[in-house]
This record gives sequence, C-alpha cells and structure tokens, in this order.
Amino acid sequence: MKNFMDQDFLLNTATAKRLYHDYAENLPIIDYHCHLAPKEIYEDKHYSNITQVWLAKDHYKWRQMRWNGVEEKYITGDANDYDKFLKYAETLEVAIGNPLYHWSHLELKKYFQYDGVLNRHTAPMVWELCNKKLQDGFGAREMIRQSNVEVICTTDDPIDSLEWHRRIMTDHFTTSVLPTWRPDRVVNIQKEDYTDYLKQLEEVSGIAVTGYATLMDALRNRMDFFHANGCFISDHGLDYIMYEAFDDTVIEEIFRKRMKGEKLSIQEIRQYKTAILLALGAEYKKRNWVMQLHYGVQRDLNQAIYQEIGADAGIDAIDNYTSASEFGQFLNALEVNGQLPKSIIYSLNPTDNAIIGTVIGCFQDSSTVAKLQHGAAWWFNDHKSGMQEQMTSLANLGLLGNFIGMLTDSRSFLSYTRHEYFRRIMCNMLGEWVENGEYPQDFMTLERIVKGISYYNAKRYFDLL
Repeated sequence: MKNFMDQDFLLNTATAKRLYHDYAENLPIIDYHCHLAPKEIYEDKHYSNITQVWLAKDHYKWRQMRWNGVEEKYITGDANDYDKFLKYAETLEVAIGNPLYHWSHLELKKYFQYDGVLNRHTAPMVWELCNKKLQDGFGAREMIRQSNVEVICTTDDPIDSLEWHRRIMTDHFTTSVLPTWRPDRVVNIQKEDYTDYLKQLEEVSGIAVTGYATLMDALRNRMDFFHANGCFISDHGLDYIMYEAFDDTVIEEIFRKRMKGEKLSIQEIRQYKTAILLALGAEYKKRNWVMQLHYGVQRDLNQAIYQEIGADAGIDAIDNYTSASEFGQFLNALEVNGQLPKSIIYSLNPTDNAIIGTVIGCFQDSSTVAKLQHGAAWWFNDHKSGMQEQMTSLANLGLLGNFIGMLTDSRSFLSYTRHEYFRRIMCNMLGEWVENGEYPQDFMTLERIVKGISYYNAKRYFDLL
C-alpha cells in the first residue's frame, strides 16, 4: 500500500514518476486566469490565522461545509475563526474522493510543512502550526514566491484604474502581475445597472456614449489603456456562445432603445451580444490579445443565500444548454473577416468537451500553434477525473502536446498547488499510455510534451518568450 500523499502521490508508474520529477515538478507557473486581488499583492497582505487565508473567500470550501450540515455562522457568519477552522477540518474527514481533500493537504504540506492528516483530532495542532508561520511574516508575496509563479493575470473590469498593477510594476516584484480585460457588464445589456455602468465608462474614458459607435470608441480607449499596462488577454463569462444575425443599423436602434429604458426582446438582446462580442474579438485580434470564453454556468441558484451573502457564495451550478451550431457560426463570423483572435474556450459542462474539440478544430491555422485552445478543466471539473476527461478528449480530437495547461481560477494565494495536482495527473496519464505501449518510451519527445503542457506552451502562446 502506498503512503498517504507522499512524493509519488498520483504517480502510478515508473514512467509517470520520471516525467513529473524530472520534467514538470520544478517549472514556473504562468497563471493566465485567476481572481487574486492586485491590491493585496501590492500591499503584501498578511493573515493572522489560517482561517483568514483558507476560508474567508473560498466558496469551494463553503459549499462542502454546507454539504456537511454546518451552520452558516461557521461558514460565512460571525463564529470565531478557530471554530470555523474546526468545522472545516471535520468536513474534510468525509471528503474522500473530493479534490478539496487533496488540495487542502497539498497546501498544508507545501506552505506549512505539515505532512500529516487534518481532522478534528489534529485540528488544534495544525491551527497552531499554521498560525505561527503566518504570524512570523508569511504573507501574500512569499506565498507567490514559494509557488514559483512567473506571471499572474488578474480579472479586471474595463473601468478599473489599474492603480495596483501600476504600483506593482514599479515595485520590483519578481512576479509579473498583469490585468485581464473582463467586459461582462458592458455585454450584459439586459442587466438593470447597464446604463449606470455606461456613465462610469464615460467618466473614465472621457468619451460621451451617445450610441453604439461611441460605446465602441470608449471601449477601444480603455483597451488601449489596458494594453499600455501589460494586458494581453480578455475573459468573458457567458451563458453560452451565441450567434444571432444582425446589421449595424439594428444594433444602433437596440442601443438607443435600451438607453431610453425600453424593454428589449430576447432576439434584440442576442443580436446586441453577438455584435459586441464580434466587435471586441476583432479588437483583440488587432492587439494580439487572447480571447477567453467561459460558459455553462447557472449562477446564484439559492436566492436565500444570495440575498444574505451575495455572489460567489458557493451557490452556482453547471448548466446544460449549448448551441454547437451558434458556437461555430460565431467563430466563423470572425474568421471570414480575418478577425478571429487566439482563443481559449471553456465549458463548465464536461459533456461539451467533444463539441469544443471538434468546433475549434475547424479554425486552426498556421498563424499560431493551436490557435484555438480547449480550456483546462475548471471550477466543478478541476478534479482528477475532470482533468483526465478534458485532456483525453483533447488528445482524441486534437493535439494534447500543444495544450497550454492549468490555471487557478482562484481567489486564494495558496491555490497554486492546483498546478502541482494537475501536473501529477497529466504525467500519470502520459506515463500509463507509455507503459501500456500506446506511445513509445521516447523521453526526448516526452520531455518536450510535459514541459510544454506544464509551462512552455503557455509562454509561447501568450508571447512571453
């Protein structure tokens, strides 16, 4: 029997162990999608106890604690931090097979040098161990340094001043902390706060938004500002990737109608979203930005919790609507005009893996290796089987060796062990294929594949070489 989460954790063959320890283990991390706060990085945020760094923002953990019948006061409420930590430790005891069990123990091992098990019995000792290190000055920047993170791309609204990014740039921090353009609020024309948001956009851009054309002028102004501050990637959170035929005069009329407070039809909303996403895609192409499209989420399902806590409370779920034909039409509308940027496509629904693989396979070209990427397994899929399913589908339908690998999609500075988790799973998959005789024991090529997926493919794809 193997020891619990030892140095060969998840590595089941001699080949897998060689691939991980010799090629993947010590490579830097390019975290091209996360939700870390740049202000906290600049200020080098410190935490007085493990609950503050582990549980304060982590809706993954909140969700599992609710599964365990924990009262909300111990999750997001006013219970003291030690009692919250203890309730999480008790929850872990029954989390067999859940990725949080592995992530939590990887974090304890990497950042706090604790090799044991966390449960209700060990919780007091682990609490003291972790808190001593945190109180000795172990803060956000040191967590990033210990994780060997080379690049962090945060998630930022077009109206953001990017003040903290600019301060970090002049602060000689060894990790590049760069903004990501996330324009969801300007895409979601149906939202109640849409017109209020446009007033904020006018203010920061200095451009009066009197119609759809001037809206695009304001967005270009902000894209130029983001570009000047190191941005090379955008991100869109969508219900699904849609395509609704339109012409420019219709879009101007839809925009004017919304500004007057009139109700839009579903078709008009779809036309507007199609138009603005295509226009933004064309702008990304001009700037050599990468476009990320995330979809397949049902958000804030439990309205009782939402009303009390707000968004990102652990009350989201997978959606099962995808229009494969509209997805293809959307990409084609950009491609036929020479405006399709490098793009990463993610669905939260793993049943969409083959759809993504076959659609993006129609739009690859010689301008970039794997120009369109099947995004990493994320959120509800960044567990062992979800990662295996995504990579197996990519291998079956495309070229796994050109995959740009893992991202954290996290708000926690301790989440970088997810890259270790991913690399171990990836190396184990490849090792099993080799030892099953499905791929030759060609370690020169295997080294290139493993190092590429772990680090170098992303570095090349994002032009960071």
